[in-house]
Amino acid sequence: MAKKPTARTEFVLFNVVYEDGSQRSNRKVPAELLGGLDGDEPAKAEIEAQDRAIAEKSGLPPLAIKTLLRVGK
Repeated sequence: MAKKPTARTEFVLFNVVYEDGSQRSNRKVPAELLGGLDGDEPAKAEIEAQDRAIAEKSGLPPLAIKTLLRVGK
């Protein structure tokens, strides 16, 4: 018996530059959060939430985001 196809989640990638000058490339944000009147602004909140989760696991404080740049734009 064939499996039912699963829903495919599309992602948009962002390069993030932090206040301390460090950079992280290709951070994934679900495409469904973006667009509309807010544009890419919801991506910042999503990446900050990801950073908080990473910081909690590592025991280091999260870094403040300076700029976001959509990859491929």
